[in-house]
Amino acid sequence: MESLYFLVPCALVFIGLAIKVLFWAINNGQYDNLDTEAHRILFDAGKTKKDKPPAVTDSADDTPDDKNPLA
Repeated sequence: MESLYFLVPCALVFIGLAIKVLFWAINNGQYDNLDTEAHRILFDAGKTKKDKPPAVTDSADDTPDDKNPLA
């Protein structure tokens, strides 16, 4: 029974802090646009095959690579 004298005020303080953080997040616009981030994963509109940079070769001459016997 004595533990309730400690746990009930702690729970009330915790609930008060959680409500304060919730209203802070709402007022700062954290929940304004929930759909954009979800659609960004599905529709990657900014990256296409045309946007990729050209391939860069390591050497300027066309000598075969010593590590690759098939080249």
